[in-house]
Amino acid sequence: MSLRERQRQQIRADIQHAAFTLFADNGFDAVTTEQIAAAAGISPSTYFRHVRSKEDLLLDPVREGGAGIAGLLEARPATEPADVALAQSILTRSTTLAPAELEQWRAAFRTAPHLLDRVALISPEHRTRLVDLIAQRMSRDPETDSNPGLLVHLMLAAAEYGYLQWLRTPADSAASLAVCVEGALAAVLDDRWRA
Repeated sequence: MSLRERQRQQIRADIQHAAFTLFADNGFDAVTTEQIAAAAGISPSTYFRHVRSKEDLLLDPVREGGAGIAGLLEARPATEPADVALAQSILTRSTTLAPAELEQWRAAFRTAPHLLDRVALISPEHRTRLVDLIAQRMSRDPETDSNPGLLVHLMLAAAEYGYLQWLRTPADSAASLAVCVEGALAAVLDDRWRA
């Protein structure tokens, strides 16, 4: 990774951290982009070079996590069943953030409940990539067999449900993000995907 890319990532991380703190303390709607920029120690113009909208600051951690699922799936053992490999890839990606970072994100997200319906784990192009990878693992043609696509869509829907369940639970609840996602994914695991 180049120095420029590392700097870009650091600025983005600083913006997110500042935004999450401000959202949690003051509420999503009460915080302005100028306040976020000031708290991150940057100018408003720098803020807009790195962030499209306040909403993206809350939604991007899920989307960014989703982008890594395909890479994790490719690294899973080739002999692993498709449903297990995909579930493990999603779960691994869902648990990469430190617990303190997750709690800060959840506290910030709770101030914007109107965004809960927009939680989506993965972009359409990454979803297509996952279908292709699962089809290869299942030795099926995704153009003529709906099983690879169905498995990917069901797993992602289950994981998104797990995220929503976790986002809605009280912070003092014993249910972690990993527990919520793993429980939701377990509902999709089945021998039918292995035939």
